[in-house]
Amino acid sequence: MEKRVLENKTVIVLGYGRSGKSAVNLLADLGADIILTTNEIIADESVRRLLTGWGVEIVDGHHPTSLLNDADLIVKNPGIPYRIDFLQEALEREIPIITEVELAYHMSKVPIIGITGTNGKTTVTHLIGEMLERSGKKPILCGNIGFPASEAVLEAADDSILVMELSSFQLMGVREFRPDVAVFTNIYEAHLDYHSSKEEYVEAKLNLLKHMTEKDSIVFNGIQKALLEKVNVPSPVKYFSSTDTADAYIKNHELMINGKALIHTDDILLKGAHNHENIMAAILAVSHFNVSEESILSTLKNFGGIPHRMEYLGEFNGTDYYNDSKATNSLATSFALRSFTKPVIWIAGGLDRGQSLDDLTPYLEFVKIIITFGETKDKFKQLGEQAGIKVIETDDPNTAAGLAGQHSEAGDVVLFSPACASWDQYKDFEARGNHFKEGFFTLGH
Repeated sequence: MEKRVLENKTVIVLGYGRSGKSAVNLLADLGADIILTTNEIIADESVRRLLTGWGVEIVDGHHPTSLLNDADLIVKNPGIPYRIDFLQEALEREIPIITEVELAYHMSKVPIIGITGTNGKTTVTHLIGEMLERSGKKPILCGNIGFPASEAVLEAADDSILVMELSSFQLMGVREFRPDVAVFTNIYEAHLDYHSSKEEYVEAKLNLLKHMTEKDSIVFNGIQKALLEKVNVPSPVKYFSSTDTADAYIKNHELMINGKALIHTDDILLKGAHNHENIMAAILAVSHFNVSEESILSTLKNFGGIPHRMEYLGEFNGTDYYNDSKATNSLATSFALRSFTKPVIWIAGGLDRGQSLDDLTPYLEFVKIIITFGETKDKFKQLGEQAGIKVIETDDPNTAAGLAGQHSEAGDVVLFSPACASWDQYKDFEARGNHFKEGFFTLGH
């Protein structure tokens, strides 16, 4: 899609979130006739003046179907479901509907690594970026990670590489999108409030493969090989596995790449079997760009994770501290608890959604103390008592960090992995995690 293709074409931008703003910016640069329609009222007069100065027609507060009469294309916010009347009418009229990542793809002149999956895609995106950067390349992390792909395209230099995290919401709106490397961390059931079925969710993920060629490459989770049988793709596939032999796998605590031991898992700063899978996926992805082994090893020894996802904070009096505030359910916390064979002081608690904690019982083998807070603290107290584990109640994660410092010994691990949402005390898991981090950084002061 050359610039002239959209010049003087009528393009509707549906929704004015971050991706919508980015799409408007790019479309204005391409000379399109833009109609911005959003349920929200754009109250900021400076924004309205800017948009109208670009020739953007603003229709806020509703989405009248009359807008479709002259529309050539719709660029929709990924979070807006296709089932709304406006989009259903557009589909009946066969008006193309895309998300801004498709727009970015057509404008991009540089390679794209597309990363998707149910869990782990953000960590993999950061790992790939770190490995590329340490190898002297110029990655731009974008997409679902928070920086719109269409903005990244405008920033990209000739030698850039777009490292693009992609959600199922975004992938439902791709028509010709083709990455040079497609990475799938895993695919489990998710987002059924948006997708009509698990089958639709899986199909959306696999959309990433539709236009790939023999020149491209795919990185896929070995335990889910069967999913690839749903599509006929000519691209070579590299598999990673934490249980079986593959292009990347774990053997006797060694990370094996193409049959060669690369590093012992104890020497990897980012802990957890799930993160080992993320690491293997990232290594296979960057192999497409000839990233050096030195750059990969440097990343594995120094990358402590992204904020609030098994984030390594540091050591105090011989004890390692981890912030896993993003773990808002039992499944996520079970991954965290399985990451350690040292004595663990586990900090947990938060919003009570009526959930049982019994499914965490099998993962308490190395937990020596539970420090709990929030609405669910009575449940965690009961869980600990049933398992014969000492339980300490406290006010919040900040005071919990101080208590952990008092009760820990050299060689222990302090793991903040709440297994609950944050909304009983905090606006989000980031605020909760930052409060815990403040508690850690004041230890000893």
